[in-house]
Amino acid sequence: MIQKISIIVAIIVLYTGIGNAQQSGFGLGLIAGEPTGISGKYWMSPWSAIDGAFAWSLDKNGKIQIHADYLWHNYEIISVIKGKLPIYYGVGGRVLFATDNIAGIRGVVGLNYLFATTPLDIFLELVPILDLAPEVDFDFNGAIGIRYYFQ
Repeated sequence: MIQKISIIVAIIVLYTGIGNAQQSGFGLGLIAGEPTGISGKYWMSPWSAIDGAFAWSLDKNGKIQIHADYLWHNYEIISVIKGKLPIYYGVGGRVLFATDNIAGIRGVVGLNYLFATTPLDIFLELVPILDLAPEVDFDFNGAIGIRYYFQ
């Protein structure tokens, strides 16, 4: 499945041509890990964005998860020769749809590689979660992903 996804992404990039490092617009792609599904990101400025996902949890109950986060990006900590590699952090919320729906607050910390010449980004994130309903519980999510930015 990963090979098919890689081929599809490569075709989209070649078909649409070369772009710039993404710090604007809307990106759509895949997130894999906990949770796994469709990821989107909308840049509000070069330093802030809103991201979210519609995904499923890989735990034994296989719940559907929807989450959204407000993110801040710091480009000064890690320097790369091509593209950009900001560290990002933020806060958001999630809802897990199951027998007993679960709602909680997410804290997000991650790395986001922005390609210099293609409209793609790759990200890795760790997410501590404080579930508040139906009961208080603490959990962690972690995922990697890729998004294509529409021009």
